[in-house]
Amino acid sequence: MVYLDYAANTVVDKEVLDLYYDVSLKYFANPNSIHKLGVEAKNQIDMATNKIAKILNCLPEEVIYTSGATESNNLAIIGLCEKYKNFGKHIIISSLEHTSIVAPVNYLTQQGFEVDVLNVSVDGKVSVDELKKLIRDDTILVSITSVDSELGIKQPIEEIGEVLKDYPNTHFHTDSSQAIGKVKMDFTNVDLVTIAPHKFYGLNGFGILIKKKDVLLKPIILGGKSTTIYRSGTPVLPMVVANAYALEKAINNQDKRDEYVGKLNKEVISFLEKHDKVHINNTNNSVIYTINFSIKGVNSEEFIKKLSDNDIYMSPKTSCCPNKTPSKHVLALTNDKSLAKSSMRLSLSHLTTEEDLNTFYEVFDKLYGEI
Repeated sequence: MVYLDYAANTVVDKEVLDLYYDVSLKYFANPNSIHKLGVEAKNQIDMATNKIAKILNCLPEEVIYTSGATESNNLAIIGLCEKYKNFGKHIIISSLEHTSIVAPVNYLTQQGFEVDVLNVSVDGKVSVDELKKLIRDDTILVSITSVDSELGIKQPIEEIGEVLKDYPNTHFHTDSSQAIGKVKMDFTNVDLVTIAPHKFYGLNGFGILIKKKDVLLKPIILGGKSTTIYRSGTPVLPMVVANAYALEKAINNQDKRDEYVGKLNKEVISFLEKHDKVHINNTNNSVIYTINFSIKGVNSEEFIKKLSDNDIYMSPKTSCCPNKTPSKHVLALTNDKSLAKSSMRLSLSHLTTEEDLNTFYEVFDKLYGEI
């Protein structure tokens, strides 16, 4: 088996899983309970939250736990816009946003909000100057992905944050699901940050939303007491502790992983470029972990299926997009529908081996020869 779909989901780190198991057995009480066992459980959550806050350079009270990046994005977008709708109903997003950004924004347009989509240039980055032109007096939210899920293009989040400091009524959200553990980012001037541990060898079913203390949200899940007033539900202690550890490992090992994956990236691109029908869709701003390419005239889903039949696993595009549709990310970048229909995403990891890639090369050449 050769797994090259790490942008969709990573295998859980064994140490993270072991910690989840141990904490589940030892601290089983409800962290909201006032008895001794409950207080011990609450202390474990607080320690993990303090660790997360220190790593991400935020305050512990700014950490909100959710069920995943989709919920975090929905809470950030719907929660903020509902809270500040009396100040304006204008939203700006980029053309490379994930469906969990686009869907809540589309929902809000049905509630009377207006949205502008910021296009990307030939290098895949949004233009800060164009963003300034789109900002209106009633713009309450700008949501720009840190790194998109298909092309892996890093956006100028720090620069955008600096610009938006001059617009006090405009809040800034970024989905960093594909960024944590892959690129170093400064979120000092970002109001809301979405984080997905299952993208950096943590556990599925858990997400984090960083919300700066002065920013208000209207909760979208109502109920009883939890770690914050913004998301009800019994705190899942083992998830909090284990995923805090996954975050710690991802950040501490990033330089070493980058060095290794960088070598693999150059090797794979060099291999693909030897094939006349292959077009590399990445730009110089793409992270080394994501390689997006098209095989001209080839249906990407059919080719991916043939790879799967040979126990090689990749994706034609982000796994949350509908099947049998062109990649909207590749289309937004290239304005070429044929490339968008034939695009494929190969995503690497520090777990990827040379043997994995040699197997991929062998099978790819065989299938390519059958085109």
